[in-house]
Amino acid sequence: MNPIIEIKNLRKEFVSGDKKVVALDNINLNIQKGDIYGIIGLSGAGKSTLVRCINFLEVPTSGQVIFEGKDLQTLSKKDLLLARRSMGMIFQRFNLLAQRTALKNICYPMEIAGISKAAAKKRALELLEVVGLPDKANSYPAQLSGGQMQRIAIARALATNPQVLLCDEATSALDPNTTNQILELLKEINHIMGVTIIVITHEMRVIEQICNRVAVIDHSNIVEEGFVKDVFLRPQSTIARNLILPKGEAIKNFEGKRCIRIVFDGNSSYEPIISNMTLESRAAVNIMFANTKNIDGKAFGEMVIQLPPEEAAATRILDYLESANIFYREEDYAE
Repeated sequence: MNPIIEIKNLRKEFVSGDKKVVALDNINLNIQKGDIYGIIGLSGAGKSTLVRCINFLEVPTSGQVIFEGKDLQTLSKKDLLLARRSMGMIFQRFNLLAQRTALKNICYPMEIAGISKAAAKKRALELLEVVGLPDKANSYPAQLSGGQMQRIAIARALATNPQVLLCDEATSALDPNTTNQILELLKEINHIMGVTIIVITHEMRVIEQICNRVAVIDHSNIVEEGFVKDVFLRPQSTIARNLILPKGEAIKNFEGKRCIRIVFDGNSSYEPIISNMTLESRAAVNIMFANTKNIDGKAFGEMVIQLPPEEAAATRILDYLESANIFYREEDYAE
């Protein structure tokens, strides 16, 4: 299967005074049609520059961005505009036009594309239904909540029937509950409309909730890439491990010996794994960190526990986890 977006050896440099700054270096990614593909990294890692290179709002210094089999670098200005029309974009701060109603904000990209007013209005009303705000057509951005503004921004991004939706920190300005609602909406759009979605974020919980594949970017380079489950279970890079399990003060300052990270990747959430483990091994453990959630009756997340100092007791715990097919990994939290 040919990817909908293929990035080859991409490099992006900026000139600042007499200095050359490398924002992206040797980026290679394949994004398949229908993916919800996450790109995660800390601030300054290069992820926002990467998403702007994907639709050529930033022209790469070298390398290729191939969209639906076409190298964007080789396209005429007219064809590049058509390609961009197939890549909708939503932003952290919504970027709605303050003097336009929700309906007219959604109509705006269709006006630019030369679509008739009647057809644009019909499409905009349909999209207001899709994003769950049919009653907000005549509301101005100042009259909307943050979550409502982002829904309008998503509707606007879908107005020209794009193949790809680029989301640049689209939930960073929203509270957790609203974030979950927006992510569920994006999942629904992906499922029902078949739109490929690329999610730029610094939050692992966003990746876990909706993405099927993820690339981890650090200091302008892709340091890890794969299925979300694989990266979550066995992170290979230091930055991925830190993003998956941030080292809070409670963990940093914990005085202990051996610690293990237990990963829950779809066991029944009704199975008392930790209780069974302590009963079977006849050893108590100290829970240092836990972040688990119930999704459709399945447990997902992770837990860090301190093993007991007695070697025999620690061995019984590890033997139990292995016999129960529960993934674990010894971690060093002494840093």
